[in-house]
Amino acid sequence: MSARLDYASPKVVTPGEVITREIGFMRGHGTYSDEDKLVASVAGVVERVNKLICVRPFKTRYNGEIGDVVVGRVIEVQQKRWKIETFSRLDSVLLLSSINLPGGILRRRSAQDELMMRELLKEGDLISAEVQQVFSDGALSLHTRSMKYGKLGKGILVQVSPSLVKRCKNHMHNLLCGASIILGNNGYIWISPSAVEHDPSSTTMEEQLVAREDREIMGRLRNCIVALAEQKVLLYDTSIQYTYDTSLKYEVKELLNPDVMKEITETAQQMETE
Repeated sequence: MSARLDYASPKVVTPGEVITREIGFMRGHGTYSDEDKLVASVAGVVERVNKLICVRPFKTRYNGEIGDVVVGRVIEVQQKRWKIETFSRLDSVLLLSSINLPGGILRRRSAQDELMMRELLKEGDLISAEVQQVFSDGALSLHTRSMKYGKLGKGILVQVSPSLVKRCKNHMHNLLCGASIILGNNGYIWISPSAVEHDPSSTTMEEQLVAREDREIMGRLRNCIVALAEQKVLLYDTSIQYTYDTSLKYEVKELLNPDVMKEITETAQQMETE
């Protein structure tokens, strides 16, 4: 009895399960060849692009690619570099030469800049960045040389599986609901109020406060993203906005109910297909 690939619906496989015995297919990530069979090496969903077959795992660490947008946390300040946690197998690095100095100044970094590194970014700070280089061991080198990247201010961090973040041309969005999101390819999603521009020099308590309405919008958006992740729905601006719209008939705290999660995500998916 030969295993044939069903192209109509997604197929969930477990490690060691035969994906297909048909010849002519190329082996992709999450698969291996065993005589005349193509076998899954991880648990996940079978994906086929022309003759290439791969398995997208349910749970995985982030495997970075050049150009990816990521959200990360500073875990250590070292000589001329910061170590950044990005949910990849190894810590990422952000070189002092790969950032914009305050005011967007472009010049050679001096010894004085190196002494002031902790004033620019310290342990615990969250940043948005772009993957500049992938080293042979899989570690990532980041940069924040564009004004759209850098230290993050007020907001909420949500962690989901990196496999659920859809690769798009743009990963930074101002949603119609009044909030901004950064969909990190590494599964870290940053939610912030879109009306307020972050000023890294702001240190007073009043300047750091977020209005109640903004906090409510951000909390609802956070719960909508959690609901989509629970239902294993791909995350991108449209799926999130539709889920937010369908959630408005519920209180923010009600969105954590499993039945409500399922309802709003299914309704949102129907709206997308119409």
